[in-house]
Amino acid sequence: MIEETSTTLKEKLLEKSPSGINGLDDITYGGLPKGRPTLVCGSAGSGKTLMSMEFLVKGAEKYNEPGVFMAFEETEEELAKNFASLGFDLDDLVAKNKLAVDYVYIERTEIEETGEYDLEGLFIRLGSAIDSIGAKRVVLDTLEVLFSGFQNEAILRSELRRLFRWLKNKGVTAIVTGERGENTLTRYGLEEYVADCVILLDNRMEEQIATRRLRIIKYRGSRHGTNEYPFMIEKDGMSVLPITTLGLEHEVSTDRISTGIKQLDTNLGDKGYYRGSTVLISGTAGTGKTSFAAEFAKSVCERGERCLYFAFEESPSQIIRNMKSIGIDFQPYIDSGLMLIDASRPMVYGLEMHLIAMRRLIDKFEPTIVIIDPISNLINVGTRKDVQFMLTRIIDYLKIKGITTFCTSLVEHESTEGIGAQGVSSLIDTWINLSFFENKGERNRRITVIKSRGMEHSNQIMEYLLTDHGVEIQDVNTDEQCNTK
Repeated sequence: MIEETSTTLKEKLLEKSPSGINGLDDITYGGLPKGRPTLVCGSAGSGKTLMSMEFLVKGAEKYNEPGVFMAFEETEEELAKNFASLGFDLDDLVAKNKLAVDYVYIERTEIEETGEYDLEGLFIRLGSAIDSIGAKRVVLDTLEVLFSGFQNEAILRSELRRLFRWLKNKGVTAIVTGERGENTLTRYGLEEYVADCVILLDNRMEEQIATRRLRIIKYRGSRHGTNEYPFMIEKDGMSVLPITTLGLEHEVSTDRISTGIKQLDTNLGDKGYYRGSTVLISGTAGTGKTSFAAEFAKSVCERGERCLYFAFEESPSQIIRNMKSIGIDFQPYIDSGLMLIDASRPMVYGLEMHLIAMRRLIDKFEPTIVIIDPISNLINVGTRKDVQFMLTRIIDYLKIKGITTFCTSLVEHESTEGIGAQGVSSLIDTWINLSFFENKGERNRRITVIKSRGMEHSNQIMEYLLTDHGVEIQDVNTDEQCNTK
């Protein structure tokens, strides 16, 4: 009896059409309602048309679901040119009968509004386009132009309901776009009530930095993310950051990987870091944090694994030049595709945009390790709480994917207190601090392992050198050496 009830309930669950848009299917738990209309609303420039077209393109390319795009503002030629910049070849999809684009010109002054006026002509034209390619997905862009000639609210309400009912009866998964009103989600304030799913797109300015956000207002018959989610429009489409899907359910590995420095491996139980863990190298300016990151990157690439290096302080060419001074040449690894250095100033984007851009590149490059150098620079574009939130999300995401994360952080004083500015020390599995000390008129460097979860590690403070053949950690008197766990 219980099994029969479970089967019946499963059959009643709402079917969904995956959008194929990066991150959107995570917060909708599978996609848009299949065979039902979705309203995508927002102000001018928020990304409504892009999201709609990407829904059709991804449907045709990834899920073999042909689509119809009915436009009331832009012609077929204009749409093809606009989306070519995003890598969408609309003409090719049209030639393969995977997409139909139809521009409908509506002149408001030519519409005679009477009690008998309806959208029957539109239904015939749209139905013909759907049948011609066996379309499973439909986009109408935008409602404001389609209903621009209506002044009678009763007729407007009636025709809106009839349009959405017609789309349901055709069994197509539809997106209808609408301009946001002054005090309502849409200009007419009616569409949101008849649509099964409503998605609001927003493009706002915060401290002179543009930030795009997406929110699911409602989703009948389905659970969904209820927060505002940052999204980015880039050269290959749209990407949404589903921040609430991250958690602490990730698997952990017992595999160990070398630090790239023999003596440091010895200090970490003779084996190095845990694979998939998070490593932090902190220190004052000039202590060699980037050099330790470079040694780790070199060892990874030498094993034939991929390394993605996010630089927030130096350009790729500057990093390559500087590391040659300690005998490390990154260029062969970059040329072979084992290493990618992505450099940008933190002030270029807001923290959320950095997070989305980093995630997209991680997904595309599929690295074994990720280096973030330095995380302390991010404090320039957000509060400490914002930075902590951003770093928590990226670290959690990398842990879920089993990627080893190596971060560097600049501290202002000869202590470990400065790292608290980022508030991420609790997220770190292995924390190593670098500092200076004076000895006989010389300014020398020293290293100590503050913590390393789940492994034996040295508690010795040791001197190290930056030489023309890499980082060298000096041996200490073995009688004085001890280990902690």
